[in-house]
Amino acid sequence: MSQPLALEEIRQAPKVLLHDHLDGGLRPETIIELARETGYDRLPTTDVDGLRDWFRESSDSGSLERYLETFDHTVGVMQTRDALVRVAAECAEDLAADGVVYAEVRYAPEQHTSAGLSLEEVIEAVLEGFRIGSRGRGIKVGTLLTAMRHQARSMEIAELAVRYRDVGVAGFDIAGAEAGYPPTRHLDAFEYLQRENSHFTIHAGEAFGLPSIWQAIQWCGADRLGHGVRIIDDITVSDDGEAKLGRLAAYVRDKRIPLEMCPTSNLQTGAATSIAEHPIGLLRGLHFRVTVNTDNRLMSGTSVSEEFAKLSEAFGYGWDDMQWFTINAMKSAFLPFDERLALINGVIKPGFARLKWQA
Repeated sequence: MSQPLALEEIRQAPKVLLHDHLDGGLRPETIIELARETGYDRLPTTDVDGLRDWFRESSDSGSLERYLETFDHTVGVMQTRDALVRVAAECAEDLAADGVVYAEVRYAPEQHTSAGLSLEEVIEAVLEGFRIGSRGRGIKVGTLLTAMRHQARSMEIAELAVRYRDVGVAGFDIAGAEAGYPPTRHLDAFEYLQRENSHFTIHAGEAFGLPSIWQAIQWCGADRLGHGVRIIDDITVSDDGEAKLGRLAAYVRDKRIPLEMCPTSNLQTGAATSIAEHPIGLLRGLHFRVTVNTDNRLMSGTSVSEEFAKLSEAFGYGWDDMQWFTINAMKSAFLPFDERLALINGVIKPGFARLKWQA
């Protein structure tokens, strides 16, 4: 196994992020300041380091439901226009500082209306924040509008994703607890998006198994799978190491359906037991369209560079592997083809070439 890549070197590499939640990536100091400004009084602590540790520890329960509870506090301070602009701007700054050149950041507009903002005002505030935060930093940020799978507003959110698609909204998503809330509950929204030639991803195959993935693809027509880690349940590895793909796994690989994998998050929610045993190793070896993502940078105490550092240590991945993951992500982005190609050939490949020659 080759020497693992150093974190500081990885930070210099041009990276692409497809699965990152806006309300899962706030700076702890920002949460405390916004709580003070907005009168939110339910934080477990107002000590910056203590709050950072609280989010991390509360997210390490091994339960997706408990993991999702931590968002009460981040969403709680994201109810005003100024707060949304600030959080989005800081998100773009933080991603750029980590070497991300293209990101799709998702959030659920319906979760930010309790103080009176309309869905349109929420969307416009976030778009403004991303414009401010990305200016002059060598990063392009698109947003994914998320509908909560246990609510009934997916059609409304899908229509907004289409309305704002030419000004920064890249696509649509559904999120939230999978069990009991299959993607087919939102079939009308997905059919509408397909008629409108619009892009969407679906959280599927994280806490729930193959039926969730099958529905997301074959019933709903998802362009990408959020997580998709349970596709491993349709792959059998014999004692001699030969892998046999079931019908669904073979379809996902053959169709090059992108998997938005989030290794650290999967450990926290119990979808995987360790980085070294994470299905990403097998799936990369079988040439699935795998991408590497953060999910929630605050809750997981991570960045996309740190995710790559962990994978490099666990699997011996070098620059060629990291470039492969990155180009996979750029190919899978909800961005026009010519823009994707420009980033691959003009930014990503030259950036990795410099790092490889340095090494």
